[in-house]
Amino acid sequence: MSFSKIDLKMKRAVFVFGFIFVALLGLSASAAVFPSVSLSELPDPLRYAWRNQQAEMTSTSHCAAAYDSPSDTEKMVFRCSIHIKMSSEGERRAMKYCEEKRAEKNIKAPCRLVRY
Repeated sequence: MSFSKIDLKMKRAVFVFGFIFVALLGLSASAAVFPSVSLSELPDPLRYAWRNQQAEMTSTSHCAAAYDSPSDTEKMVFRCSIHIKMSSEGERRAMKYCEEKRAEKNIKAPCRLVRY
């Protein structure tokens, strides 16, 4: 084999490796895993809030909730990201909105994405 064929094979191998690396990096960055809670596990006031938002929601919409007490509505937060194009961005925004409100209300429990 000549040097040009070896150089071509090396360039091709580096390109394929780089492509796979970038693809895996993008996949891991988009696969953020947030804690979640089932809709059926939420206290009644939060399920009611979800029902109020449900009519506007699309397949990419997401909601997050946090609560310290299942009966004290002052210690509950429910926030949604409704009009969004990408599901992963909807998750991130719902969690961000929830965390901001949770800090404002001094709720100790973490925000969790609501699974419908």
